[in-house]
Amino acid sequence: MIELWSNQTYPDMGPDNEGCPSITPYLLEDRTDPTAAVIVFPGGGYARRAPHEAEPIARWLNSIGISAFVLNYRVAPYKHPVPLGDAERAVRLVRHRAAEWNVDPKRIGVLGFSAGGHLAATLATHYDQMKRAVGDPIDHHSSRPDLVILAYAVITLGEFTHAGSRDLLLGENPDPQLIRSLSNETQVTADTPPTFLWHNADDLAVPVENSLHFAEALSKHKVPFSLHVFPQGGHGVGMAFDFAEASQWTSLCETWLKERAFTR
Repeated sequence: MIELWSNQTYPDMGPDNEGCPSITPYLLEDRTDPTAAVIVFPGGGYARRAPHEAEPIARWLNSIGISAFVLNYRVAPYKHPVPLGDAERAVRLVRHRAAEWNVDPKRIGVLGFSAGGHLAATLATHYDQMKRAVGDPIDHHSSRPDLVILAYAVITLGEFTHAGSRDLLLGENPDPQLIRSLSNETQVTADTPPTFLWHNADDLAVPVENSLHFAEALSKHKVPFSLHVFPQGGHGVGMAFDFAEASQWTSLCETWLKERAFTR
């Protein structure tokens, strides 16, 4: 575990120092050439971070030749923009230490599940907008990911949102302008990174419209994307081993990553 800010401390939210944002590296030790890297944002409704969307995902990325990092971003009682600050810092830290970790700083992506997908989509559409620390060499790097993978992601904070995620991120009665700003389907531009999306049509927690509307916005702005909607699987299934069709997301994603030179 590597703290995002080594010279700062945060309130302890529990016995495992939950309030200290960090990344856990899963590096490819047997590679001599620099690898691509993907930072994983587990879901959990901005209340927690789901373990099955953390290490197992990092190990899968390793299995296809990609170094991985799992982000321990801050959740409730922390609110926006704290998680976004953690996400930006994680990308910058990996770029800053890329040579040490044998990572290509021009091939760094993010992968988010559910509320972690909202965080990934927020980073993709709001990167480099937060104040940087003067004199901090890590903050000299851009936080724009080179690509984004969104798994049954919360995208909107409007009609089709997951209310629990929105309430924990913004609190009660948030400013309507803030709701629109963090409804990421409204924030896509031509500079939004290429995106892979997958969702299950029977997801009752985070409706599939979240992915559909984001894909529509990507198409409008001519951002390369790949969208996959599976008939069954519900929500929060991670690798989706128990669902024959949904479990194809990993092989489809691997092909997409290979086309973008993230893996061999």
